[in-house]
Amino acid sequence: MRLRWVLLPLVLVSGCSQGATSPTTKILIVNGYTIEPGANLSGADLTELDNFVSGSCCGADLSGADLSGANLSGANLYMALLSDADLTKANLNDSNLQVADLSGANLSDAYLAGANLSGANLYKADLSGADLYKADLSGADLTKANLSGADLSGANLSGANLRGADLRGAYLAGANLEYANLRGAKLAGATMPDGIKHP
Repeated sequence: MRLRWVLLPLVLVSGCSQGATSPTTKILIVNGYTIEPGANLSGADLTELDNFVSGSCCGADLSGADLSGANLSGANLYMALLSDADLTKANLNDSNLQVADLSGANLSDAYLAGANLSGANLYKADLSGADLYKADLSGADLTKANLSGADLSGANLSGANLRGADLRGAYLAGANLEYANLRGAKLAGATMPDGIKHP
């Protein structure tokens, strides 16, 4: 794997108690480099990264990074900055993206089953075709997000802001939409929580 980036000085972020490292916490290791919570990797090319070991990148700045096809399953990305990042087809199953900034990120065809995205900023994010089975999106901002064709079955969307979101063809069977804002959302062809397809 060829990496086209340089590690920048580490900037530790305070208030990362949900992902703070301890002697037993595994952290991100890329080709022998240790990337601790709060690392600034904005613009990094981590295409198809596959040597992430249940790590913690709490508060890391990965804005604009290319993480397409990366395996970040089980990662702790609490409060991480991933705005405008390319996470196309990335594996983020069971990852912690709580209150992370994913505004404008490309998560098309990404795997996010069981991921914690509660309180995350997904404004104008592209989640088309993404697998969000049983993901926690409670209180997330999905304003104008593209969720067309996404699998949101069993997902928790309670209190989520889906204003102007594109949910055409999305599968929402068993999803929790209590107190969710769906004003202006496009729902044509979407399978609703009760299993009935929207006209």
